[in-house]
Amino acid sequence: MSAHGEILDQQSVRFERLLPGPIERVWSFLVEADKRAQWLCGGETELHEGGHVDLVFQNAKLSGQQDIERPEKYKDMPDKVEFTGTVTRCEPPHILAHTWDYEDTASEVCYELSEAGDQVRLVLTHTKLTGRDEMQSVCGGWHTHLDILVDVLNGNEPQPFWKVHTALEADYARRIRQEA
Repeated sequence: MSAHGEILDQQSVRFERLLPGPIERVWSFLVEADKRAQWLCGGETELHEGGHVDLVFQNAKLSGQQDIERPEKYKDMPDKVEFTGTVTRCEPPHILAHTWDYEDTASEVCYELSEAGDQVRLVLTHTKLTGRDEMQSVCGGWHTHLDILVDVLNGNEPQPFWKVHTALEADYARRIRQEA
């Protein structure tokens, strides 16, 4: 299993990770605000179809390690980014899908969990992306956030977000150009 995202088409990417179980523990890191804030973003999630999702990102605070200065592309982004979504599917502890309503875009994220021995397979699919720039940013972001989730679940100190994201986003930009 590659850590890199699989670009499914011009609007969709899928990631897979094997995580330490049990499945209920991993589910809690998807839906409980305080646990999700350790690897992705804070914010409450109403666990029913049509439920509200708050997404509060503070990427620079995901690691205790010294991070690089925020990349030029993201200089104007505030330290705390907040947006919302709506739950489109909720089947605890196996599936959570919700919209990702950021600025003028409305993409969708689906997390699927399944047991794999004493581990949990997470398949994350992000669809309805609007173009190459959004695809490379989303790919770099998810790859970085999922690596942080692996570190958190294994009790390790996560790597600095922006340092890792910058390298991964450049890598995805090359991959996306080659596939075009």
